[in-house]
Amino acid sequence: LTAFIGYKAGMTHIVREVDKPGSKINKKDVVEAVTVLETPPMVIVGVVGYIETPQGLRAFKTIWAEHLSDDCKRRFYKRWYKCERKAFTKASKKWQDEAGIKEIQADFAKMIKYCKVIRVIAHTQMKLLHHGQKKAHIMEIQLNGGTIENKVNWAREHLEKQVPVDSVFAKDEMIDCIGVTKGKGFKGVTSRWHTKKLPRKTHKGLRKVACIGAWHPSRVRYTVARAGQKGYHHRTEINKKIYRIGKGTDKKNGSTEYDLTEKTINPMGGFPHYGLVNQDYVLIKGCCMGPKKRVITLRKSLLTHTKRSALEKIELKFIDTSSKFGHGRFQTHAEKKAFMGLLKKDLIKE
Repeated sequence: LTAFIGYKAGMTHIVREVDKPGSKINKKDVVEAVTVLETPPMVIVGVVGYIETPQGLRAFKTIWAEHLSDDCKRRFYKRWYKCERKAFTKASKKWQDEAGIKEIQADFAKMIKYCKVIRVIAHTQMKLLHHGQKKAHIMEIQLNGGTIENKVNWAREHLEKQVPVDSVFAKDEMIDCIGVTKGKGFKGVTSRWHTKKLPRKTHKGLRKVACIGAWHPSRVRYTVARAGQKGYHHRTEINKKIYRIGKGTDKKNGSTEYDLTEKTINPMGGFPHYGLVNQDYVLIKGCCMGPKKRVITLRKSLLTHTKRSALEKIELKFIDTSSKFGHGRFQTHAEKKAFMGLLKKDLIKE
């Protein structure tokens, strides 16, 4: 697979040792900001084959799995609670009789014979997250590597099966993040395009563009900065390094070889406006577009990386898990209890 879906949980910081021979900061500790993306396993529910035409790729065949979860089906309805929910009944019936199975096998054979590109349809599992969202996010993910027959057989074997994030990406890999930025609403020209403010005595406002163009051509050109929508734009950020891929089942997924404290990646009190990360997660360097809970597509990089920074092996010394709501002082609840001692609220409970 070449991509995966994650959900932005929040940010924290880490301490690591730089491995850059010849540099002034070689073998020294640096503090860096990181983003935590929760990535529960995705379920593969379909296979799509594409053929090459003079106009480009064209979808040739789409084969759906027998069973689709309600999370996935909800995405195809506007009013789920009012509908008869008959979507995909024809597709699932094909798997239940001999004639249908023969047709499916013929479709797979045609796919192997004619198609040049194979993609799988995968969806997220919203029940594993506690966002209040019920509709799964669905995407096509391209299969790379091997022959067309290998790809089709792999996709067929993995129908209705879960795919974890560590089977797609690896630690120290460079990836791209695709998503929608934070929405800011309708903003003025100074906020939106960072034009220079006009002098204090300017008539009818300072945060404007003084001249929006010449008399002729008698229209405003698209290159002139104007007020309008800011944020909620689709963006792709390239070259984000994966610092860690953590397992949700691991109670020490926030510990390191240097910091042996038993702790998870969750800060004290959870991530603000998100909650607790209980599933697998990806720790990437730097920031990432969008607010909390925003769906982010993680894609394998399209470039061949040769820079030292891209090939550097990352060894984390410390991951900060202090409270992100204010100035966090303690890393764990046990540390706080040991420092504060017996409190009045503890006596009241007793």
